[in-house]
Amino acid sequence: MTNREMIEVALALLLIGGGAWLYVRRGRADPQHGSQAAVILIFIGAILAIHGMGWLEYRPPGEGL
Repeated sequence: MTNREMIEVALALLLIGGGAWLYVRRGRADPQHGSQAAVILIFIGAILAIHGMGWLEYRPPGEGL
Protein backbone atom coordinates (compact mmCIF):
# COMPACT_ATOMS: atom_id res chain seq x y z
CA MET A 1 0.00 0.00 0.00
CA THR A 2 1.17 3.48 -0.77
CA ASN A 3 1.11 6.29 1.77
CA ARG A 4 -1.94 7.80 0.08
CA GLU A 5 -3.84 4.53 0.35
CA MET A 6 -2.93 4.12 4.02
CA ILE A 7 -4.11 7.67 4.73
CA GLU A 8 -7.38 6.93 2.90
CA VAL A 9 -8.00 3.79 4.93
CA ALA A 10 -7.15 5.57 8.20
CA LEU A 11 -9.52 8.42 7.32
CA ALA A 12 -12.20 5.87 6.42
CA LEU A 13 -11.83 4.22 9.83
CA LEU A 14 -12.14 7.62 11.51
CA LEU A 15 -15.30 8.41 9.54
CA ILE A 16 -16.85 5.03 10.32
CA GLY A 17 -15.92 5.31 14.00
CA GLY A 18 -17.24 8.87 14.19
CA GLY A 19 -20.45 7.84 12.48
CA ALA A 20 -20.93 4.94 14.90
CA TRP A 21 -20.28 7.23 17.88
CA LEU A 22 -22.74 9.81 16.54
CA TYR A 23 -25.36 7.14 15.89
CA VAL A 24 -25.12 5.74 19.42
CA ARG A 25 -25.13 9.21 21.00
CA ARG A 26 -28.14 10.29 18.95
CA GLY A 27 -29.93 7.01 19.71
CA ARG A 28 -29.81 7.64 23.46
CA ALA A 29 -31.34 11.09 23.06
CA ASP A 30 -34.15 9.93 20.75
CA PRO A 31 -34.52 6.13 20.62
CA GLN A 32 -37.28 6.31 17.99
CA HIS A 33 -35.06 7.94 15.35
CA GLY A 34 -31.52 7.40 14.18
CA SER A 35 -29.13 9.98 12.88
CA GLN A 36 -29.00 10.54 9.13
CA ALA A 37 -25.66 12.29 9.46
CA ALA A 38 -24.22 9.21 11.18
CA VAL A 39 -25.43 6.90 8.44
CA ILE A 40 -23.98 9.20 5.77
CA LEU A 41 -20.61 9.28 7.58
CA ILE A 42 -20.56 5.48 7.78
CA PHE A 43 -21.50 5.18 4.10
CA ILE A 44 -18.81 7.64 2.96
CA GLY A 45 -16.28 5.90 5.19
CA ALA A 46 -17.13 2.53 3.63
CA ILE A 47 -16.69 3.90 0.10
CA LEU A 48 -13.41 5.56 1.08
CA ALA A 49 -12.16 2.29 2.62
CA ILE A 50 -13.06 0.33 -0.52
CA HIS A 51 -11.24 2.86 -2.68
CA GLY A 52 -8.23 3.00 -0.36
CA MET A 53 -7.84 -0.78 -0.44
CA GLY A 54 -7.75 -0.71 -4.23
CA TRP A 55 -10.90 -2.74 -4.79
CA LEU A 56 -12.10 -0.28 -7.44
CA GLU A 57 -8.99 -0.55 -9.62
CA TYR A 58 -9.45 -1.90 -13.10
CA ARG A 59 -7.66 -5.19 -13.71
CA PRO A 60 -7.87 -6.43 -17.32
CA PRO A 61 -8.76 -10.11 -17.79
CA GLY A 62 -5.75 -12.38 -18.00
CA GLU A 63 -3.63 -10.47 -15.52
CA GLY A 64 -3.17 -11.96 -12.06
CA LEU A 65 -4.64 -10.57 -8.90
